Amino acid sequence: MDEDRHRNEDGQYEPAYSDEDILSAVRKHEPAATQEIANEFDIARQSADYRLRKLVKQGTVNKKKVGNSLVWSIADDFE
Repeated sequence: MDEDRHRNEDGQYEPAYSDEDILSAVRKHEPAATQEIANEFDIARQSADYRLRKLVKQGTVNKKKVGNSLVWSIADDFE
């Protein structure tokens, strides 16, 4: 699935949206559902989930299970 990335000058794939773009979308919809982030960038839900999980590992986003879904928020230490 390549809809959320493009190739750079070296032919390597790079995300089409920066981490800051994703963080801004989380702030806008906070607490944000994965599908809301996907819709914001017109990308697959799986692509949004992947990017959000990377931000969790970086400590900039928190995740919380609500029912059968995950919701995302900006980490307190990052605000």
